[in-house]
Amino acid sequence: MAKGHRSQIKRERNEVKDTRPSAKLSYARVSVQKACFVLDAIRGKDVNTALAIVTYNPRYASSLVKKLLESAIANAENNNGMKKENLYVAECYANKGPAMKRIHPRAQGRAYRIEKRMSHITIVLDEK
Repeated sequence: MAKGHRSQIKRERNEVKDTRPSAKLSYARVSVQKACFVLDAIRGKDVNTALAIVTYNPRYASSLVKKLLESAIANAENNNGMKKENLYVAECYANKGPAMKRIHPRAQGRAYRIEKRMSHITIVLDEK
């Protein structure tokens, strides 16, 4: 447990804030496993290569990741004044979100549960 007053603890926590440009998509209607297939392909690549990969990837999650990557690039250029040529994907990950629970009728009056999973996708860029 950290020692000190609550305001001091909050001040210390805010000092180590990550200033790298990022973009986050919450409640994406794709499971974490399916999103990670696309994210694993672009992790560590420069942004032009990463955009090319997600543009021609046939998976549904790649369209979501493409929009998110373009948003992160725009954040880097407008908010941080970085050049697009120097950027690369430093971190990208998908966290588990809430699952919508649905019922699927089965034989002899039974009901099976279907979980429609969601995820929170985050992309963090950095300069070379």
